Amino acid sequence: MPAELTAYHRGLAQQKREAIISAATELFLDRGYDGTSLARIAEAAGVSKSTLFKQFPTKAALFEAIVTESWQRDAGDAAARPQAGDLRSGLTAIGHRYADLIGQPRMADLFRIVIAELPRFPELGRTQFQLGKLPYFASVQHYLESEHEAGNAYVPDAESAANQFLGMIANYVLWPRMLLTDWNPATSDIHNAVEEAVQTMLARHTPVPPA
Repeated sequence: MPAELTAYHRGLAQQKREAIISAATELFLDRGYDGTSLARIAEAAGVSKSTLFKQFPTKAALFEAIVTESWQRDAGDAAARPQAGDLRSGLTAIGHRYADLIGQPRMADLFRIVIAELPRFPELGRTQFQLGKLPYFASVQHYLESEHEAGNAYVPDAESAANQFLGMIANYVLWPRMLLTDWNPATSDIHNAVEEAVQTMLARHTPVPPA
């Protein structure tokens, strides 16, 4: 029975956490980061102020959680990690995972919050970069470096290659959404954008067999 109660309380705490993060994201967008209080977030999330303060003692801590959870939505999923030895398969897996990640509404919302508040709160941009984009980017860079070292790819500059690959996908999936509220490409179009990015990478980074 105690274990069951513990599991129940963990589940309840997670539900409240998700409600808080969802409410905070909407309020930050609607009222701005500075114009949103933790008390107002607690009210919108349907939790007590003590419950919110217990999980997020400051607004900065809450924003950090929004960033982290947005970028690590499928972190720890072993199936999402590309297998070594097949550059096409690995890049395809990374590409579709990235398109799914940046195509979610929360990701566009997160970028809008940061862009709107950046002049007054530059720390939001640093948080978004250091806790969100940078770790994700680094994981792709490390994959390309490992494939290069194993001889499965020719990627002498993995940093630039990762930037180019993710940029090709984001340029179609994310950035138009920042300006066009009705931007909602079909799944087949997103699939094609990823495949074109993969083809470009293969043309540049497939190792040339010795003569």
